[in-house]
Amino acid sequence: MKIAVPVDYGRVSAHFGRATDFVVVHVENQQIKKKELLEPPPHEPGVLPRWLHELGVELIIARGMGHRAMELFAEKGIKVVTGVFGGDPEQLVRQYLTNKLVTRENVCDH
Repeated sequence: MKIAVPVDYGRVSAHFGRATDFVVVHVENQQIKKKELLEPPPHEPGVLPRWLHELGVELIIARGMGHRAMELFAEKGIKVVTGVFGGDPEQLVRQYLTNKLVTRENVCDH
């Protein structure tokens, strides 16, 4: 399984579509095996869902996301968890894997 977390300066990005990077965490048997820091393509409607799908991402952990983006990810079969604040991406993935990830309301800053 691959889990993507949009980040700015190593922390969860306040604005999903304008994140400077994505941390893609590779998980096998509930264990983190590898992390990649990837620069996304330029932000345009529909680009990030296609790009992350092509990377094989199955789950996104984010602070917030617009309704249309969530629909596009659903169409690609990518699960989205929103309402996450702060935290190191790897720590957030570990919390998700152990059912300890705390989420709040989906925040969309646009």
